[in-house]
Amino acid sequence: MSRLFSLVSEALAAATGALLGGEAAEGRRVVAADESVDEMTRQLSQRIWEDFERLAPASAELRRLVGLLVILPELERSADLAEHIAQRAVTHLGPTMSPVSRGIIQRMSDVALEMWHEAANSYARRTAVGTSLDEADEELDILHGRLTSEVASSVMPAPVAAQVTLLGRFYERLGDHAVNLARRIELLPGPGR
Repeated sequence: MSRLFSLVSEALAAATGALLGGEAAEGRRVVAADESVDEMTRQLSQRIWEDFERLAPASAELRRLVGLLVILPELERSADLAEHIAQRAVTHLGPTMSPVSRGIIQRMSDVALEMWHEAANSYARRTAVGTSLDEADEELDILHGRLTSEVASSVMPAPVAAQVTLLGRFYERLGDHAVNLARRIELLPGPGR
């Protein structure tokens, strides 16, 4: 765990240095290194679950409860993202957006909702949905890129453009959280496990 904290801190420092120093090669190195952090996290998570099984082999209920504790922060953060989107509705952002950005946001919402429905069904049935969510997450990433291009080329006022950019990020993060939830749900004890 300490190594992961260190790697995240190092990545943040290196990413900021690359960004502000215009060092694309260093930026690519940080991006590529994230894969090793993801793998280390996956391996550590697996080892913890294996240790848990070794220490409390007969307690599927305890394992389920611990698994739920891991899932709760993802749900809470996702609700916060929905709140952030709603806050933009309160300020009447929608009508000031370009028609193209409104269409992209609608599609991002549709994809994110599909992902959340799949994650919820995965939880209810204790089934794996990783591949389909990964594909939907990729679509969200592509849509986010299209939205960024639209913001850059549109005539929306700068404050509106900045908020639209944030909206795109909120939807993109909602997709990431759905993927993370699905991975954690797969670790929960369930029928046939």
